[in-house]
Amino acid sequence: MSGRVDAIWLKRAHRGPMDSLQSATLVEGQGLAGSVGRSRRRQVTLLERESWERCLREVGATADPSRRRANILVSGVSLARTRGRVLLVGQVRVAVGGELTPCERMEEVAPGLQAAMRHNWGGGVFAQVLNGGVVSVGDNVVWESS
Repeated sequence: MSGRVDAIWLKRAHRGPMDSLQSATLVEGQGLAGSVGRSRRRQVTLLERESWERCLREVGATADPSRRRANILVSGVSLARTRGRVLLVGQVRVAVGGELTPCERMEEVAPGLQAAMRHNWGGGVFAQVLNGGVVSVGDNVVWESS
């Protein structure tokens, strides 16, 4: 089953606005070029559109997925319980390091959202970039076979 990249966001400053991009460069071993908040383990963050929409429905709210503050929004692929798996995003391979736990800022988006996102990896995943390259909105997203 194949999905797609629906959106890409760059975070220039902590707690700052998320800049929407049509394409971005992922740097091997580092993450999204120009984005703050990266670490050795948490180089790039991914959010599943279907999961975001499910969580918002649970709390009776609507909000743009950029409010999650993830780097890449994907649809058509499930990110739940995928630690250790490799995802091909366009031509870039990323290794899922684990679940991205929702912080208290999600309560600013909608009351109850932080708790709703804790269910079934609803906050998305963090990953390490295995090979660099350009990722664009519309790129295919598919799990690498193990």
